[in-house]
Amino acid sequence: MVRDRGIVAMTPPQLPAVVEPARLTAALRRGGVLDAGAVREVKVLHQHPALVSQVIRLGLRYVGESAGAPHSVILKMPQPTYAKTLVNSGRHEVAFYTQLAPTMPPGVAPRCFDGHFDEESLVWHLLLEDLTDSHEIATQWPLPPSREQAMAIVTTLARWHAAWWDHPDLGETVGDWMSAADTSKLMETFAGHYDRFADLLGDRLSEERRILYRRFIEQSDRLLERYHYHRHLSIAHGDAHTWNFLLPRADTAGTVRIFDFDQWRINVPTHDLAYMMATQWYPERRQTLERQLLNRYHETLISHGVAGYTRGALDQDYRRSVLWHITKPVWQWSINLPPLMWWNNLERVFAAVDDLGCEELL
Repeated sequence: MVRDRGIVAMTPPQLPAVVEPARLTAALRRGGVLDAGAVREVKVLHQHPALVSQVIRLGLRYVGESAGAPHSVILKMPQPTYAKTLVNSGRHEVAFYTQLAPTMPPGVAPRCFDGHFDEESLVWHLLLEDLTDSHEIATQWPLPPSREQAMAIVTTLARWHAAWWDHPDLGETVGDWMSAADTSKLMETFAGHYDRFADLLGDRLSEERRILYRRFIEQSDRLLERYHYHRHLSIAHGDAHTWNFLLPRADTAGTVRIFDFDQWRINVPTHDLAYMMATQWYPERRQTLERQLLNRYHETLISHGVAGYTRGALDQDYRRSVLWHITKPVWQWSINLPPLMWWNNLERVFAAVDDLGCEELL
């Protein structure tokens, strides 16, 4: 599991109790990957560069029969700088792996051997399958993937969306519906962040973009009707850039895996596609692959049982989602992510808004 989206200087980690040999042994037994043997030794092999979490590769040695048991696992836990700011992200991701992942199609996400979120201390951890030897990210951030890699990624994303498409458990036992009052409050918070963001940028945010932001905020209730209709929705990843997907290595059989589920929620599924392409790719690359990937996405939805969702509806949802992503750089700025992320996202998403005529939606 590799993250190259930012380098964070990290001191030797303070490991949680779950990595003690006895606790690890119990977790691997529950996961069905360790029979009669037991973990004898745990060693930190590597700390992956990460921006908002600590991702640590642990090597394991056993005593007794351990055929088929993993020789390494991935420990994920909060990065101290963002532990309080992004506490809900940790809570969300633990909930995903412990509640949703067991009911997902196999081979979509890494297996989870243990996960816990402590509501008192706000400390959390995940103990995940290590796919380092069998999988890799498509490219080093921020390089976009090849066409073939992008097709494989979008196909897997569509399979996952299709599995939860209008699922009867949405809002019942899986996720929560936001009420109109909830979304109005969220937009009020966004508007406050935007005012400070615009003040900070000064003349670096053009008057044309300021007008678009103001119109967007004024009409957000109407734009949110698509969500509140509660049709053709699914579980969206929320951070579906292509570096959150692991592709099988060239000499390895396997499926594309998705990771980093700390921002999942019930949403219009095209939000993931818009974030992947419109927010992360510069215009030439996006224009080259956008239509092909939307076609593949729709074909995969239909082949996996989604009905009544036309190709035209997908286009309309995608344009609407691109427009919504003008909010992303502001939210990222509001939690003190570096300008390297939010400034480039701002420029790319506005290029997509212009290309796709998204202002017409206002």
